[in-house]
Order: sequence, then C-alpha cells, then structure tokens
Amino acid sequence: MHNIVAINAAARQSLIAAQATSDEMLLESVADGSKAAMHILYARHHVRVYRFILRMVRDAATAEDLVSQVFLDVWRTAGQFEGRSQPSTWLLSIARFKALTALRQRRHEDIDQDNVLEIADSADTPEAALERTKTSDILRACIARLSPAHQEIIHLVYYHEKSVEEAGEIIGIPQSTVKTRMFYARKHLAELLRRAGIETMAA
Repeated sequence: MHNIVAINAAARQSLIAAQATSDEMLLESVADGSKAAMHILYARHHVRVYRFILRMVRDAATAEDLVSQVFLDVWRTAGQFEGRSQPSTWLLSIARFKALTALRQRRHEDIDQDNVLEIADSADTPEAALERTKTSDILRACIARLSPAHQEIIHLVYYHEKSVEEAGEIIGIPQSTVKTRMFYARKHLAELLRRAGIETMAA
C-alpha cells in the first residue's frame, strides 16, 4: 500500500513538473522525440489554434483537420524553432499558413469573409452563451464589417493578445504596416460602434 501511495505521489510530482515546463523547453524535448512533451504542448495550445483557424476557414471539420496538420508539422520541425519569437506565435504562423492554403484550395467557393465572426464558439457552455450581452453582440457584428485584413489584426492583438511585433511575424508584414492597419481598423471600428449607439466602446 505504501509503495502504491509513493508511486502515485511520484506520478503527481512528475505531472506538476511537466505542466510547469516552459513551451520553449517542451519544444526542445519534442525536437528530441519526446511524445510526452508533444502531448503537453498540444493540450496547452490546440484550443487556441483551433479557434484561430476556425475564424479563417469557417468550417469545423476543416479546422480540426488543419489543427492536426499544424501539430504534425510541429512534431516534424520542432528542431527548427530558433526562439526568436514565442512558441505560441510560431504555432499561429504555421496555423495561418495552413488556413490560407486551405482557403486557396477552395477558391472556387464563395467565401464570404464578412460572416467570419458569426461562428458559434464550440467551447462555450450554454450558460456562457446566455451571458453574452447585447453590447458584445454588437461589437462582434461591427468587427465582422471590417475588411479581412483589419479583422485579422484585431483578432491577433485583442483576442490572442499578440504584440505588434508578433502580429507582424504571424502575418509576414513589417511592424509599420501592422501599426497602420491597427490605426485604420480601430478608426473604422469606432465609427461603426458610434453608428450602433455604443459611444463608450467607440471612445
């Protein structure tokens, strides 16, 4: 009995230690072929990557498939991560490339970017959905009226909390361009919010 307790305690300690491991260290372990590190990295980031891709491709099945492709790429190329950006930024860069490739492959379809934010968040509970306020619904509707390029900037900076530098890395544009897009995205969004009667958020 004592041995079982000791084993369980050791397992718990091992799990806690693994969870406390930084993403950078996990990627190093993945590069060395550690499947355990890959599982932890996936558990930490797959929801964020899925939501990011889903907003672009607007199809749950496609998004799920692309998430698998993203993490397969991570497994294969973890050794190429040079640490010049955060691992989450690197992941979203891979995810964006996969999503854009998928969108180009179905170019013949009528892709309505204006409706990209109308996707229901599958991770929301019914209670959370009921708690959505009228204001947040209006905000989402206003963001959906922005151009795809401006929507992308808003998503990365506000929803994914990326810096100007990180957003530039993910999209593949200079920081100056990110700042310009942010300026016009916020200006246009403020105008849309004022028209919708939300002065406080527009400010």
